[in-house]
Amino acid sequence: MRPLLSAQVAASLACVRPMEQVVVPDFISFTLGMIVYFIGVRVTKKVPFLREYNIPEPVSGGIIAALVVWLIFIVSRREISFELETRDVLLVMFFSTIGLNARISDLVRGGRPLFILLILTLIFMILQNVVGLVGVSLFGLPSATSVLVGSASLIGGHGTAIAWAPEIAERYGVEGALEMGVAAATCGLVLAALVGGPIARFLINRHKLEPRDPSSDPIVGVTAEEEKTIGVDYVTFMRALVYVHLAIISGYIVNGIVGAYGLKLPLFVPCLICGIIIANGRAILLPKVPGVTGSPALALISDFSLSVFLAMSLMSMQLWTLAGLAGPLFFILAAQVLLTLSYSIFVVFPAMGSTYRAAVLGAGFGGFALGATPTAIANMTAVTKRYGPSPLAFIILPLVSAFFVDLANSLIIQFFVSFGS
Repeated sequence: MRPLLSAQVAASLACVRPMEQVVVPDFISFTLGMIVYFIGVRVTKKVPFLREYNIPEPVSGGIIAALVVWLIFIVSRREISFELETRDVLLVMFFSTIGLNARISDLVRGGRPLFILLILTLIFMILQNVVGLVGVSLFGLPSATSVLVGSASLIGGHGTAIAWAPEIAERYGVEGALEMGVAAATCGLVLAALVGGPIARFLINRHKLEPRDPSSDPIVGVTAEEEKTIGVDYVTFMRALVYVHLAIISGYIVNGIVGAYGLKLPLFVPCLICGIIIANGRAILLPKVPGVTGSPALALISDFSLSVFLAMSLMSMQLWTLAGLAGPLFFILAAQVLLTLSYSIFVVFPAMGSTYRAAVLGAGFGGFALGATPTAIANMTAVTKRYGPSPLAFIILPLVSAFFVDLANSLIIQFFVSFGS
């Protein structure tokens, strides 16, 4: 068996192993997620740096909450974990609102940009794993672990890391593979939430970019001005909620059908697609039936779902797992951040047309390249709320990051894992 972590690090982890685990029930976790969001709003208003660099409010609050939980862990030796069933529902609701907000005209216009971003993402995943492979080789770590500081943990996130780590540990005798993957994914999620806003700010200011149509409806969320005057009654809110539920129910059915044929997709992907079909099918087949595309009520549901989802995700991070990352692995992750920044600015932005939309996509790319699709959407939402809408960006990026990438990542991971044989 080849130890992944040094004896000193392993000993230090043993010293801080918690004596007691406290599990926070789902309903309380949900409530805390909303409170954490308001903390983030308050902190962001008070700290100019956070506003200037477009750091999303749930990110600010979530990181603060995670640090508090870490402090409790250090002081009391109690490991706090959160039940997150509602968080997962919020994720599905959010992507359903994206689908319901999409127009066929947007999808037609998004064909070529979507294909370009897909190719760029596939190239980036290979580069990300090359950086991981070089890093683990330089520091004498097993080469099969390269994906755990590459696309498995970063673009793939916690789920992919947890899925692949046991196989790597068993096949190549790598101790600590699971801890390494989870720690890298956790660190990547934090970094992803912090790099997107600065990327967009740099590109927008440097190239003096503005939205093509500042008055167009945002595909998600509402602008700061609209928040002050927006009016939603219980009827419009309930109508929007019914459409969201119909998209989710349809998504469940579709997911079950494709799953029976061996195609595994995150649930939010078929829900997003079903939302697109429902919204546009209603406009064509039942034009007299009230729709919700572009409605303030749907925008509020979208904002609420994403904000609380992200707050719950970040507050539930167990930052003490990062103690399992020795210095070399922090170095590798630093190299991954530099790769992401460079690729977003010098490759993604010009390839996507060097426009305002390209800058928004750059912020989103930085989010999911290091973290997850919801983080990418939160980054783009923070940018568009400040500078103006970019509807097509919110269609292109989720389809690439949540659908095509998951299919391709498994093949790329398998190829790089083979270097461990």
